[in-house]
Amino acid sequence: MSPDPAGRPAVPTVPDTHDLARRVRALEDRDALRALMMRGWWALDRKDWTTWSACWTEDAVLEFGPWERVRGRDAVRAKVEEAESPYATMQHHILNLHVDVDVDTSGDRATGTGYMWFVAVTAPGRTTTPYAMGGPYDWEFRREDTGWLLSRQRLGVWWTTGEDTVGAFEGD
Repeated sequence: MSPDPAGRPAVPTVPDTHDLARRVRALEDRDALRALMMRGWWALDRKDWTTWSACWTEDAVLEFGPWERVRGRDAVRAKVEEAESPYATMQHHILNLHVDVDVDTSGDRATGTGYMWFVAVTAPGRTTTPYAMGGPYDWEFRREDTGWLLSRQRLGVWWTTGEDTVGAFEGD
């Protein structure tokens, strides 16, 4: 370190530990939010409704294109389980996942966006003609005593392909 213009030895810069701790927490929160979504959507593919519904807050809200708004964790689980149970196999892809943690206030809220690509085999043995759909996700998250949970999901349908012989995603 060279001296300052007055000839005094330079004082090393002390890192702002408060800012560093805030940034590390934001990184850890974003990682936890991504892990929450991956755990939940893998559970959907396995039809593990218990694990999937545990990713939601008790007062969760689901807004999905053709359906009426669904309120409450149990109601969200029942609606999605009813819709997706008939499919032989499914894959839920989250593309371009992005999350923002509200670090300027409490740090207990976050938002996220992404794209859905859902593929389902409508009948065993008919794997060459799966049903697929895609569209935008918009999420809200809340930190609770158990960690981050999904409190609201808005999902639009921009496209579909194949035939949904199950008819699970038609309007209410």
